[in-house]
Amino acid sequence: MHTVSRLQPFGTTIFAEMSALAVTHDAVNLGQGFPDTDGPASMLTAAQEAIAHGHNQYPPGLGIPELRAAVARHQQDHYGLDYDPDTEILITVGATEAIAGAIVGLVEPGREVIMVEPYYDSYAATVAMAGGVRRTVPLIPDDDGFRLDRTTMAAAFGPSTSVILVNTPHNPTGTVLSDDDLAEIARLCIEYDVVAVTDEVYEHLLFDGRKHRPLATYPGMRDRTLRISSAAKTFNCTGWKVGWISGPPELVAAARAAKQFMSYVGSGPFQPAVAHALNTEMAWVRESSAALQAKRDLLSAALADAGFGVHRSEATYFVCADPRPLGYDDGEKLCRMLPERIGVAAVPVSAFVDDREPWRHMLRFAFAKRDDVIAEAAQRLRRL
Repeated sequence: MHTVSRLQPFGTTIFAEMSALAVTHDAVNLGQGFPDTDGPASMLTAAQEAIAHGHNQYPPGLGIPELRAAVARHQQDHYGLDYDPDTEILITVGATEAIAGAIVGLVEPGREVIMVEPYYDSYAATVAMAGGVRRTVPLIPDDDGFRLDRTTMAAAFGPSTSVILVNTPHNPTGTVLSDDDLAEIARLCIEYDVVAVTDEVYEHLLFDGRKHRPLATYPGMRDRTLRISSAAKTFNCTGWKVGWISGPPELVAAARAAKQFMSYVGSGPFQPAVAHALNTEMAWVRESSAALQAKRDLLSAALADAGFGVHRSEATYFVCADPRPLGYDDGEKLCRMLPERIGVAAVPVSAFVDDREPWRHMLRFAFAKRDDVIAEAAQRLRRL
């Protein structure tokens, strides 16, 4: 083994593995969370025009001014958050790089990073790259959904805590943390002088009338929070890799110190297109969110009809399902079997946790697909 020991557990992502099985067996891929339709037409045209008009070289290190201004305007309009586009916003190569830059730039070796479990798989790898120590706080069952274990959360904070990584709306469970959950996180951050890094990439994809409230809007949190989002999920352009960090200048500078030696810059011709979309296409986003809610309902009904126990999905692209009523209690084993047996791919939730036992049975399915794809998946699921 030549890979350093701290990165040896992160050789191949579960998404790559399940997607490869989907290709091998011509399965409907409900594992990896990407949409199969494009974003708003005017955004695509803006990208084409940017390419045609010479926006193909390095953009500025902070990101183009038009996009930073659009990000600032967007956050002011939606949340009342006032950020200076020249000192408090950094454009990144997707939210994944934003998270990596923030953690590597802020966490000293040996210091602790708290994260909610299950967690997106890049979080653990990023903490390992920084030489930090991860501490996980579980979501726990709440009727047909999940909620934060606030008692365990309070116990996780201590003198070694450097950063808390907060993801809401939450991948993989589709949970939206409550106001009480976020208020408790804010209280603990202030008490222990901890920085919050918030992954809010699904901020506009909430269902059933729910509204997103950033942690940075809570009292005392604006100046100790790095808020991260991206165009990928909002505008159906996951391959463009355009993300951003917003926060106080000294925290943004820490993230930039690391980020600039990861990619330097990226997504040159896509940055003006995303600026255009943030400024003009939020009506499209609202329509997309409504369509996703309907897709959630379609897939949830199909899973229930196939015999799964189906958990509540309040946001995101994902619904979690329990196969134990069908006689399966090992989600990872079932996910490796599904593509060949019935032609559907999912991912096991146990891939996103340290404590596997409470989650070992559970599967995550993505519903950001065309209705005919979901219908085909539903037909195949009935074979199980």
